[in-house]
Amino acid sequence: MADLIYQPITQLAAALDAKQISAVELTQAVIARTKAVNGRLNAFNSFDEADALAQAGASDARRAAGQGRGALDGIPVGLKDVIAVQGQPLTASSRMLAKFVSPYDATVTQQLKRAGAVLWGRLNCDEFAMGSSTENSAFGPAVNPWDLTRVPGGSSGGSAAALAAGTTVATLGSDTGGSIRQPAAFCGLVGLKPTYGLVSRFGLVAFASSLDQIGPFARTVEDAAIVLGAIAGHDERDSTSYRATIPNYRAELGGRRGPWKLGIPKEYFAAGLDPEIGAAVERAIAFYRSQGCEVKPVSLPHTQYCLDTYYIIATAEASSNLARYDGIRYGHRAAQASDLVDLYARSRAEGFGAEVKRRIILGTYVLSSGYYDAYYLRAQKVRTLIREDFLRAYQEVDALLTPTSPIPAFKIGEKSDPLAMYLCDIYTIGVNLAGLPALSVPCGFTSGGLPIGMQLIGQPFNESGLLAIAQAYERAHDWHTRHPSL
Repeated sequence: MADLIYQPITQLAAALDAKQISAVELTQAVIARTKAVNGRLNAFNSFDEADALAQAGASDARRAAGQGRGALDGIPVGLKDVIAVQGQPLTASSRMLAKFVSPYDATVTQQLKRAGAVLWGRLNCDEFAMGSSTENSAFGPAVNPWDLTRVPGGSSGGSAAALAAGTTVATLGSDTGGSIRQPAAFCGLVGLKPTYGLVSRFGLVAFASSLDQIGPFARTVEDAAIVLGAIAGHDERDSTSYRATIPNYRAELGGRRGPWKLGIPKEYFAAGLDPEIGAAVERAIAFYRSQGCEVKPVSLPHTQYCLDTYYIIATAEASSNLARYDGIRYGHRAAQASDLVDLYARSRAEGFGAEVKRRIILGTYVLSSGYYDAYYLRAQKVRTLIREDFLRAYQEVDALLTPTSPIPAFKIGEKSDPLAMYLCDIYTIGVNLAGLPALSVPCGFTSGGLPIGMQLIGQPFNESGLLAIAQAYERAHDWHTRHPSL
Protein backbone atom coordinates (compact mmCIF):
# COMPACT_ATOMS: atom_id res chain seq x y z
CA MET A 1 0.00 0.00 0.00
CA ALA A 2 2.86 2.41 0.76
CA ASP A 3 3.95 2.39 -2.88
CA LEU A 4 0.38 2.95 -4.07
CA ILE A 5 -0.51 5.89 -1.83
CA TYR A 6 2.56 7.90 -2.79
CA GLN A 7 2.31 7.47 -6.55
CA PRO A 8 1.51 10.58 -8.61
CA ILE A 9 -1.69 10.99 -10.59
CA THR A 10 0.05 10.16 -13.86
CA GLN A 11 1.17 6.71 -12.68
CA LEU A 12 -2.09 5.90 -10.92
CA ALA A 13 -4.16 6.91 -13.96
CA ALA A 14 -2.04 4.64 -16.15
CA ALA A 15 -2.47 1.76 -13.69
CA LEU A 16 -6.23 2.33 -13.61
CA ASP A 17 -6.47 2.37 -17.39
CA ALA A 18 -4.39 -0.82 -17.60
CA LYS A 19 -6.70 -2.41 -14.99
CA GLN A 20 -3.71 -3.14 -12.75
CA ILE A 21 -5.74 -1.58 -9.94
CA SER A 22 -9.34 -0.44 -9.62
CA ALA A 23 -10.63 2.89 -8.39
CA VAL A 24 -12.27 1.06 -5.49
CA GLU A 25 -8.94 -0.51 -4.50
CA LEU A 26 -7.19 2.84 -4.69
CA THR A 27 -9.91 4.50 -2.63
CA GLN A 28 -9.79 1.70 -0.07
CA ALA A 29 -6.04 2.27 0.23
CA VAL A 30 -6.41 5.98 0.99
CA ILE A 31 -9.25 5.27 3.42
CA ALA A 32 -7.09 2.75 5.27
CA ARG A 33 -4.17 5.16 5.30
CA THR A 34 -6.38 7.98 6.58
CA LYS A 35 -7.68 5.83 9.43
CA ALA A 36 -4.16 4.76 10.31
CA VAL A 37 -2.57 8.22 10.56
CA ASN A 38 -5.21 10.93 10.86
CA GLY A 39 -5.47 10.46 14.60
CA ARG A 40 -1.95 11.84 14.83
CA LEU A 41 -2.26 14.46 12.08
CA ASN A 42 -5.80 15.85 12.46
CA ALA A 43 -5.69 16.71 8.76
CA PHE A 44 -9.35 15.77 8.17
CA ASN A 45 -12.34 17.44 9.78
CA SER A 46 -14.57 14.67 8.41
CA PHE A 47 -14.79 12.03 5.71
CA ASP A 48 -17.52 9.86 4.21
CA GLU A 49 -16.27 6.35 3.36
CA ALA A 50 -19.50 5.09 1.81
CA ASP A 51 -19.79 8.10 -0.49
CA ALA A 52 -16.15 7.85 -1.61
CA LEU A 53 -16.46 4.13 -2.37
CA ALA A 54 -19.66 4.78 -4.32
CA GLN A 55 -17.85 7.38 -6.42
CA ALA A 56 -14.97 4.94 -7.00
CA GLY A 57 -17.41 2.20 -8.00
CA ALA A 58 -18.99 4.53 -10.54
CA SER A 59 -15.55 5.24 -11.98
CA ASP A 60 -14.83 1.52 -12.35
CA ALA A 61 -18.20 1.05 -14.02
CA ARG A 62 -17.36 3.75 -16.57
CA ARG A 63 -14.11 2.01 -17.40
CA ALA A 64 -15.81 -1.37 -17.70
CA ALA A 65 -18.42 0.13 -20.06
CA GLY A 66 -15.78 1.83 -22.18
CA GLN A 67 -17.30 5.24 -21.57
CA GLY A 68 -15.43 8.51 -21.93
CA ARG A 69 -13.54 9.45 -18.79
CA GLY A 70 -12.08 12.58 -17.32
CA ALA A 71 -8.47 13.36 -16.52
CA LEU A 72 -8.95 12.50 -12.83
CA ASP A 73 -11.25 9.50 -13.20
CA GLY A 74 -10.94 7.34 -10.09
CA ILE A 75 -8.34 9.60 -8.43
CA PRO A 76 -9.06 10.56 -4.78
CA VAL A 77 -8.91 14.33 -4.26
CA GLY A 78 -9.35 16.00 -0.87
CA LEU A 79 -10.96 19.43 -0.45
CA LYS A 80 -10.22 22.13 2.08
CA ASP A 81 -13.22 22.62 4.34
CA VAL A 82 -14.06 25.99 2.80
CA ILE A 83 -15.07 24.51 -0.58
CA ALA A 84 -18.71 23.45 -0.89
CA VAL A 85 -19.65 19.83 -1.64
CA GLN A 86 -23.36 19.14 -1.75
CA GLY A 87 -24.51 16.99 1.16
CA GLN A 88 -21.18 17.24 2.99
CA PRO A 89 -20.17 19.40 5.99
CA LEU A 90 -18.91 22.88 5.21
CA THR A 91 -17.48 24.15 8.48
CA ALA A 92 -14.57 26.44 7.54
CA SER A 93 -13.07 24.89 10.72
CA SER A 94 -15.27 27.21 12.78
CA ARG A 95 -17.78 26.74 15.56
CA MET A 96 -19.93 29.18 13.60
CA LEU A 97 -20.52 26.54 10.90
CA ALA A 98 -19.90 23.40 12.94
CA LYS A 99 -23.26 21.84 12.02
CA PHE A 100 -23.68 23.30 8.54
CA VAL A 101 -24.12 20.93 5.56
CA SER A 102 -23.69 22.43 2.10
CA PRO A 103 -26.84 22.42 -0.05
CA TYR A 104 -24.88 22.84 -3.30
CA ASP A 105 -21.55 22.20 -5.02
CA ALA A 106 -18.86 24.78 -5.60
CA THR A 107 -17.94 25.22 -9.25
CA VAL A 108 -14.58 23.52 -8.69
CA THR A 109 -16.42 20.62 -7.05
CA GLN A 110 -18.63 20.24 -10.12
CA GLN A 111 -15.55 20.36 -12.35
CA LEU A 112 -13.78 17.68 -10.31
CA LYS A 113 -16.87 15.50 -10.55
CA ARG A 114 -16.95 15.97 -14.32
CA ALA A 115 -13.29 14.95 -14.42
CA GLY A 116 -14.23 11.76 -12.54
CA ALA A 117 -12.38 12.52 -9.32
CA VAL A 118 -13.31 10.69 -6.13
CA LEU A 119 -13.96 13.48 -3.63
CA TRP A 120 -12.40 12.38 -0.37
CA GLY A 121 -12.80 14.22 2.91
CA ARG A 122 -13.12 17.69 4.35
CA LEU A 123 -9.67 19.01 5.21
CA ASN A 124 -8.72 21.02 8.29
CA CYS A 125 -7.67 24.66 8.00
CA ASP A 126 -7.37 27.85 9.96
CA GLU A 127 -10.82 29.15 10.84
CA PHE A 128 -12.31 30.87 7.79
CA ALA A 129 -8.85 30.47 6.20
CA MET A 130 -7.39 33.11 8.54
CA GLY A 131 -3.94 32.01 9.66
CA SER A 132 -0.55 30.63 8.72
CA SER A 133 -0.34 27.46 10.82
CA THR A 134 -3.78 25.74 11.03
CA GLU A 135 -3.61 26.36 14.78
CA ASN A 136 -6.70 28.58 14.56
CA SER A 137 -9.00 25.66 13.68
CA ALA A 138 -11.91 25.17 16.05
CA PHE A 139 -11.30 21.42 15.69
CA GLY A 140 -7.69 21.53 16.85
CA PRO A 141 -4.46 22.11 14.95
CA ALA A 142 -3.34 19.96 12.05
CA VAL A 143 0.16 18.48 12.39
CA ASN A 144 3.09 18.34 9.98
CA PRO A 145 3.77 14.68 9.01
CA TRP A 146 7.51 15.42 8.72
CA ASP A 147 7.64 16.37 12.42
CA LEU A 148 4.61 15.84 14.63
CA THR A 149 5.64 18.70 16.91
CA ARG A 150 5.42 21.25 14.08
CA VAL A 151 2.73 22.99 12.08
CA PRO A 152 1.95 22.05 8.45
CA GLY A 153 1.50 25.71 7.57
CA GLY A 154 -1.73 27.51 6.90
CA SER A 155 -4.34 28.25 6.25
CA SER A 156 -4.58 25.14 4.03
CA GLY A 157 -2.54 23.03 6.47
CA GLY A 158 -4.87 20.06 6.39
CA SER A 159 -4.70 19.93 2.59
CA ALA A 160 -0.90 19.84 2.73
CA ALA A 161 -0.61 17.41 5.64
CA ALA A 162 -3.13 14.98 4.14
CA LEU A 163 -1.29 14.80 0.83
CA ALA A 164 2.19 14.60 2.36
CA ALA A 165 1.01 11.72 4.58
CA GLY A 166 -0.40 9.69 1.66
CA THR A 167 -4.05 9.94 2.71
CA THR A 168 -5.11 11.25 -0.70
CA VAL A 169 -3.59 11.71 -4.16
CA ALA A 170 -4.17 15.46 -4.61
CA THR A 171 -5.94 18.20 -2.71
CA LEU A 172 -7.43 21.62 -3.21
CA GLY A 173 -6.77 24.60 -1.00
CA SER A 174 -7.43 28.31 -1.11
CA ASP A 175 -4.76 31.00 -1.15
CA THR A 176 -5.47 34.52 0.12
CA GLY A 177 -1.95 35.50 1.14
CA GLY A 178 0.11 32.34 0.74
CA SER A 179 -2.24 29.70 2.13
CA ILE A 180 -1.38 27.14 -0.56
CA ARG A 181 2.28 27.95 -1.19
CA GLN A 182 3.47 28.19 2.42
CA PRO A 183 1.94 24.83 3.53
CA ALA A 184 3.32 23.25 0.34
CA ALA A 185 6.79 24.47 1.30
CA PHE A 186 6.42 23.25 4.90
CA CYS A 187 5.26 19.79 3.77
CA GLY A 188 7.48 19.18 0.72
CA LEU A 189 4.81 19.51 -1.97
CA VAL A 190 3.99 21.42 -5.12
CA GLY A 191 1.40 24.10 -4.37
CA LEU A 192 -0.03 26.39 -7.06
CA LYS A 193 -1.88 29.67 -6.58
CA PRO A 194 -3.40 30.48 -10.01
CA THR A 195 -3.90 33.95 -11.48
CA TYR A 196 -6.81 35.71 -9.82
CA GLY A 197 -9.93 34.98 -11.87
CA LEU A 198 -8.66 31.82 -13.55
CA VAL A 199 -10.48 29.48 -11.13
CA SER A 200 -14.04 30.20 -10.03
CA ARG A 201 -14.62 31.23 -6.42
CA PHE A 202 -18.31 30.27 -6.51
CA GLY A 203 -18.89 27.96 -3.55
CA LEU A 204 -15.75 29.06 -1.70
CA VAL A 205 -16.40 30.38 1.80
CA ALA A 206 -15.24 33.97 1.40
CA PHE A 207 -12.41 35.50 3.43
CA ALA A 208 -11.14 38.39 1.27
CA SER A 209 -12.87 38.31 -2.09
CA SER A 210 -10.31 40.31 -4.09
CA LEU A 211 -7.48 38.07 -2.85
CA ASP A 212 -8.94 34.55 -2.51
CA GLN A 213 -8.07 31.95 -5.15
CA ILE A 214 -8.53 28.17 -5.22
CA GLY A 215 -5.60 26.03 -6.34
CA PRO A 216 -4.09 22.54 -6.19
CA PHE A 217 -1.59 20.74 -3.98
CA ALA A 218 0.18 17.91 -5.81
CA ARG A 219 3.18 15.59 -5.59
CA THR A 220 4.61 16.73 -8.92
CA VAL A 221 4.41 19.71 -11.23
CA GLU A 222 2.71 17.56 -13.86
CA ASP A 223 0.05 16.52 -11.34
CA ALA A 224 -0.55 20.18 -10.51
CA ALA A 225 -1.00 20.89 -14.22
CA ILE A 226 -3.56 18.08 -14.49
CA VAL A 227 -5.63 19.32 -11.54
CA LEU A 228 -5.42 22.94 -12.68
CA GLY A 229 -6.69 21.91 -16.10
CA ALA A 230 -9.68 20.27 -14.44
CA ILE A 231 -10.71 23.25 -12.30
CA ALA A 232 -9.80 26.32 -14.40
CA GLY A 233 -12.30 28.13 -16.59
CA HIS A 234 -14.84 30.93 -16.81
CA ASP A 235 -17.89 30.81 -14.57
CA GLU A 236 -20.91 33.11 -14.97
CA ARG A 237 -21.66 32.71 -11.25
CA ASP A 238 -18.37 34.41 -10.28
CA SER A 239 -18.36 38.07 -11.32
CA THR A 240 -14.54 38.16 -11.12
CA SER A 241 -14.08 35.07 -13.29
CA TYR A 242 -11.91 35.78 -16.33
CA ARG A 243 -12.90 34.81 -19.86
CA ALA A 244 -9.83 32.98 -21.08
CA THR A 245 -9.16 30.00 -23.30
CA ILE A 246 -7.90 27.26 -21.00
CA PRO A 247 -4.95 25.43 -22.55
CA ASN A 248 -4.00 21.82 -21.93
CA TYR A 249 -1.53 22.64 -19.18
CA ARG A 250 -0.14 19.11 -19.04
CA ALA A 251 0.42 18.93 -22.81
CA GLU A 252 2.07 22.34 -22.87
CA LEU A 253 4.67 21.23 -20.32
CA GLY A 254 6.46 19.30 -23.04
CA GLY A 255 6.56 22.18 -25.47
CA ARG A 256 8.16 24.82 -23.27
CA ARG A 257 11.88 24.25 -22.88
CA GLY A 258 13.50 27.57 -22.12
CA PRO A 259 16.06 28.81 -21.40
CA TRP A 260 14.24 31.51 -19.47
CA LYS A 261 15.05 34.88 -18.01
CA LEU A 262 14.61 34.72 -14.24
CA GLY A 263 14.53 37.69 -11.90
CA ILE A 264 15.78 37.55 -8.32
CA PRO A 265 14.05 40.24 -6.22
CA LYS A 266 16.63 41.63 -3.82
CA GLU A 267 13.92 42.47 -1.28
CA TYR A 268 13.21 38.75 -0.79
CA PHE A 269 16.76 37.93 0.31
CA ALA A 270 17.04 40.35 3.21
CA ALA A 271 17.39 40.00 6.98
CA GLY A 272 15.11 37.39 8.52
CA LEU A 273 15.68 34.70 5.89
CA ASP A 274 16.75 31.40 7.45
CA PRO A 275 20.32 30.64 6.27
CA GLU A 276 19.52 27.05 5.26
CA ILE A 277 16.55 28.20 3.19
CA GLY A 278 18.63 30.94 1.61
CA ALA A 279 21.37 28.44 0.71
CA ALA A 280 18.86 25.98 -0.81
CA VAL A 281 17.29 28.68 -2.96
CA GLU A 282 20.73 29.90 -4.05
CA ARG A 283 21.52 26.36 -5.21
CA ALA A 284 18.30 26.37 -7.22
CA ILE A 285 19.32 29.67 -8.80
CA ALA A 286 22.71 28.16 -9.67
CA PHE A 287 20.93 25.21 -11.30
CA TYR A 288 18.91 27.45 -13.59
CA ARG A 289 22.02 29.40 -14.47
CA SER A 290 23.77 26.12 -15.36
CA GLN A 291 20.90 25.32 -17.74
CA GLY A 292 21.54 28.46 -19.74
CA CYS A 293 18.93 30.67 -18.06
CA GLU A 294 19.70 34.34 -17.72
CA VAL A 295 19.45 35.17 -14.02
CA LYS A 296 19.41 38.83 -13.09
CA PRO A 297 18.63 40.90 -9.98
CA VAL A 298 15.44 42.93 -10.00
CA SER A 299 13.79 45.22 -7.50
CA LEU A 300 10.23 45.30 -6.19
CA PRO A 301 10.59 48.52 -4.18
CA HIS A 302 7.10 48.53 -2.67
CA THR A 303 7.60 45.11 -1.06
CA GLN A 304 8.17 46.86 2.26
CA TYR A 305 4.52 47.97 2.21
CA CYS A 306 3.02 44.58 1.32
CA LEU A 307 2.33 43.39 4.85
CA ASP A 308 0.60 46.62 5.93
CA THR A 309 -1.37 46.84 2.70
CA TYR A 310 -2.47 43.23 2.87
CA TYR A 311 -3.70 43.35 6.45
CA ILE A 312 -5.76 46.45 5.74
CA ILE A 313 -7.41 45.12 2.58
CA ALA A 314 -7.82 41.52 3.78
CA THR A 315 -9.32 42.46 7.14
CA ALA A 316 -11.63 45.03 5.58
CA GLU A 317 -13.00 42.44 3.15
CA ALA A 318 -13.22 39.85 5.92
CA SER A 319 -15.25 42.25 8.06
CA SER A 320 -17.69 42.72 5.19
CA ASN A 321 -17.87 39.05 4.18
CA LEU A 322 -18.35 37.70 7.70
CA ALA A 323 -21.17 40.11 8.51
CA ARG A 324 -23.53 37.46 7.11
CA TYR A 325 -22.91 35.22 10.14
CA ASP A 326 -25.45 36.83 12.45
CA GLY A 327 -27.23 33.90 14.07
CA ILE A 328 -30.35 34.46 11.98
CA ARG A 329 -30.26 32.63 8.66
CA TYR A 330 -27.74 29.84 9.24
CA GLY A 331 -24.74 29.00 11.35
CA HIS A 332 -24.35 29.17 15.12
CA ARG A 333 -27.17 30.85 17.03
CA ALA A 334 -26.84 31.75 20.69
CA ALA A 335 -29.27 29.89 22.93
CA GLN A 336 -30.09 32.88 25.08
CA ALA A 337 -30.47 36.52 24.04
CA SER A 338 -32.49 39.41 25.39
CA ASP A 339 -33.11 41.14 22.05
CA LEU A 340 -32.00 41.14 18.42
CA VAL A 341 -28.78 43.06 18.98
CA ASP A 342 -27.88 40.78 21.88
CA LEU A 343 -28.53 37.76 19.65
CA TYR A 344 -26.10 39.12 17.05
CA ALA A 345 -23.45 39.84 19.65
CA ARG A 346 -23.74 36.54 21.51
CA SER A 347 -23.89 34.41 18.37
CA ARG A 348 -20.79 36.02 16.90
CA ALA A 349 -18.89 36.00 20.19
CA GLU A 350 -19.57 32.30 20.66
CA GLY A 351 -19.15 31.27 17.04
CA PHE A 352 -15.92 33.04 16.05
CA GLY A 353 -12.42 32.29 17.36
CA ALA A 354 -9.88 34.85 18.54
CA GLU A 355 -8.05 35.36 15.23
CA VAL A 356 -11.26 35.83 13.26
CA LYS A 357 -12.52 38.33 15.82
CA ARG A 358 -9.21 40.19 15.65
CA ARG A 359 -9.46 40.54 11.87
CA ILE A 360 -13.11 41.56 11.94
CA ILE A 361 -12.31 44.31 14.45
CA LEU A 362 -9.34 45.54 12.40
CA GLY A 363 -11.37 45.49 9.20
CA THR A 364 -14.33 47.28 10.72
CA TYR A 365 -11.98 49.95 12.04
CA VAL A 366 -10.29 50.67 8.70
CA LEU A 367 -13.69 50.88 6.98
CA SER A 368 -15.23 53.13 9.60
CA SER A 369 -16.19 56.75 9.07
CA GLY A 370 -13.17 59.00 9.21
CA TYR A 371 -10.67 56.19 8.60
CA TYR A 372 -11.72 54.80 5.21
CA ASP A 373 -9.64 57.30 3.22
CA ALA A 374 -6.69 57.15 5.60
CA TYR A 375 -6.41 53.36 5.55
CA TYR A 376 -8.49 51.38 3.07
CA LEU A 377 -8.39 53.80 0.15
CA ARG A 378 -4.69 54.44 0.64
CA ALA A 379 -4.00 50.70 0.83
CA GLN A 380 -5.76 50.19 -2.49
CA LYS A 381 -3.53 52.84 -4.07
CA VAL A 382 -0.41 51.15 -2.69
CA ARG A 383 -1.73 47.83 -3.99
CA THR A 384 -1.64 49.32 -7.48
CA LEU A 385 1.99 50.33 -6.98
CA ILE A 386 2.86 46.79 -5.80
CA ARG A 387 1.30 45.29 -8.93
CA GLU A 388 3.13 47.80 -11.11
CA ASP A 389 6.44 46.69 -9.53
CA PHE A 390 5.81 43.14 -10.72
CA LEU A 391 4.66 44.16 -14.20
CA ARG A 392 7.72 46.39 -14.59
CA ALA A 393 9.97 43.47 -13.66
CA TYR A 394 8.25 41.31 -16.29
CA GLN A 395 9.42 43.67 -18.99
CA GLU A 396 12.88 42.22 -18.32
CA VAL A 397 12.26 38.64 -17.13
CA ASP A 398 9.89 35.73 -17.67
CA ALA A 399 9.40 34.87 -14.00
CA LEU A 400 10.68 35.64 -10.52
CA LEU A 401 12.40 33.18 -8.19
CA THR A 402 12.25 33.63 -4.40
CA PRO A 403 12.04 31.61 -1.19
CA THR A 404 8.46 30.58 -0.37
CA SER A 405 8.82 31.16 3.36
CA PRO A 406 11.55 32.89 5.36
CA ILE A 407 11.58 30.01 7.86
CA PRO A 408 10.90 26.25 7.85
CA ALA A 409 7.93 24.72 9.68
CA PHE A 410 7.86 26.00 13.25
CA LYS A 411 6.74 24.24 16.40
CA ILE A 412 3.08 24.19 17.39
CA GLY A 413 2.50 27.02 19.86
CA GLU A 414 5.82 28.70 19.06
CA LYS A 415 4.37 31.86 17.51
CA SER A 416 1.86 33.21 19.99
CA ASP A 417 2.42 36.81 18.86
CA PRO A 418 0.08 37.57 15.91
CA LEU A 419 2.61 39.93 14.32
CA ALA A 420 5.28 37.22 14.34
CA MET A 421 2.80 34.90 12.64
CA TYR A 422 1.90 37.49 10.02
CA LEU A 423 5.56 37.89 9.08
CA CYS A 424 5.62 34.26 7.91
CA ASP A 425 3.69 35.42 4.82
CA ILE A 426 6.11 38.18 3.84
CA TYR A 427 7.20 36.45 0.58
CA THR A 428 3.74 35.34 -0.55
CA ILE A 429 1.23 38.16 0.09
CA GLY A 430 2.52 40.43 -2.71
CA VAL A 431 1.45 37.82 -5.27
CA ASN A 432 -2.16 37.95 -4.03
CA LEU A 433 -2.19 41.75 -3.96
CA ALA A 434 -0.99 41.74 -7.58
CA GLY A 435 -3.30 38.89 -8.68
CA LEU A 436 -0.42 36.86 -10.13
CA PRO A 437 0.17 33.10 -10.48
CA ALA A 438 2.83 31.54 -8.27
CA LEU A 439 3.83 28.11 -7.08
CA SER A 440 6.05 26.52 -4.49
CA VAL A 441 8.20 23.57 -5.46
CA PRO A 442 10.40 21.49 -3.11
CA CYS A 443 14.08 22.51 -3.27
CA GLY A 444 15.74 20.78 -0.33
CA PHE A 445 15.66 19.98 3.36
CA THR A 446 17.06 21.61 6.46
CA SER A 447 19.69 19.82 8.56
CA GLY A 448 16.78 18.85 10.83
CA GLY A 449 14.94 17.11 7.98
CA LEU A 450 12.30 19.77 7.32
CA PRO A 451 11.24 20.51 3.72
CA ILE A 452 12.25 23.73 1.98
CA GLY A 453 10.29 25.30 -0.86
CA MET A 454 11.20 27.85 -3.50
CA GLN A 455 8.61 30.12 -5.06
CA LEU A 456 8.29 30.88 -8.75
CA ILE A 457 6.10 33.88 -9.62
CA GLY A 458 4.76 34.09 -13.16
CA GLN A 459 3.09 36.57 -15.46
CA PRO A 460 -0.71 36.89 -15.42
CA PHE A 461 -2.46 33.89 -16.99
CA ASN A 462 0.83 32.30 -18.01
CA GLU A 463 0.49 29.24 -15.80
CA SER A 464 1.86 27.07 -18.62
CA GLY A 465 5.16 28.91 -18.62
CA LEU A 466 5.35 28.92 -14.84
CA LEU A 467 4.74 25.17 -14.63
CA ALA A 468 7.38 24.49 -17.29
CA ILE A 469 10.01 26.47 -15.39
CA ALA A 470 9.17 24.54 -12.23
CA GLN A 471 9.25 21.17 -13.97
CA ALA A 472 12.70 21.86 -15.40
CA TYR A 473 14.00 22.04 -11.84
CA GLU A 474 11.91 19.13 -10.57
CA ARG A 475 13.15 16.75 -13.28
CA ALA A 476 16.75 17.30 -12.22
CA HIS A 477 16.14 16.76 -8.51
CA ASP A 478 14.47 14.15 -6.34
CA TRP A 479 13.17 16.25 -3.44
CA HIS A 480 9.56 15.57 -4.45
CA THR A 481 10.06 11.79 -4.27
CA ARG A 482 10.83 11.81 -0.54
CA HIS A 483 8.06 11.10 1.97
CA PRO A 484 7.72 11.35 5.76
CA SER A 485 7.85 8.17 7.80
CA LEU A 486 4.74 7.81 9.92
